[in-house]
Amino acid sequence: MSIRIRLATEADAPSVLEIYAPIVQETHISFEYEVPSAAEIAGRIRGKLVKYPWLVAEREDGLILGYAYAGLWRERTAYSWTVETTIYTHAEARRTGVARGLYTALFGALRIQGYCQAIAGIALPNEASVGFHEAVGFIYTGNFEKVGYKFGRWIDVAFWQLELQPPPTASTPTLDTTVASQLPAWADALRAGEALIRST
Repeated sequence: MSIRIRLATEADAPSVLEIYAPIVQETHISFEYEVPSAAEIAGRIRGKLVKYPWLVAEREDGLILGYAYAGLWRERTAYSWTVETTIYTHAEARRTGVARGLYTALFGALRIQGYCQAIAGIALPNEASVGFHEAVGFIYTGNFEKVGYKFGRWIDVAFWQLELQPPPTASTPTLDTTVASQLPAWADALRAGEALIRST
C-alpha cells in the first residue's frame, strides 16, 4: 500500500495516541507517567501547528504508521531558530523507512520555515534511537545524569544536535506553519520523505 506524509490534524489524535500510549505505559522513553487523553493529544497538535510542523505518515487504508514533530527548544527569544524534534512509529512500520522518511520531510519543512538547529533528547539506554539519530546526521553533544525518575530508577538523558542549515547573518523571522505549508517547496519536502518509505 502507498504511504503519504502530511500535516497532522486534531482528528489524528486517537491514532497518535495508539502509537504513544505503550511508550508511556511500558518504557522510560517518555517521561510522562500517565497516558494523556485523545483530547489532550488533539490540543498538543493544535498548539504546535501554529509555529512548528507535526507530520504523520498515513497508509492508504488510513493507518497512521508514525508521526514526527518539532517544538520549542527554550523559551527565550534568542532560541527562536532552534527546535526540539520527536518521532515515534507504529509497530507495523519497523524497518520500512517510515522513521527516516518522516524525519527527512520534517527537516525539509523546518528549513523552509527558517529553522537552523534541531535538538533531540534521548532517555538512556536506547540504542535503537541513538543509532537512528546518528544515521540521519545528528551529532552527540552531551549527557545529563539522573535527571528523570521512572519505573523505580533514575534515568540519564543525552542530547544530539543536527544543523538544518547555516544560520543567517541577520535574524530573519521564521515562518508560521500555515504560511510555509502553502509554498511549493513544502510539497517537495514531503515527497522527498515519502520517496524513502517502502510500501507496506
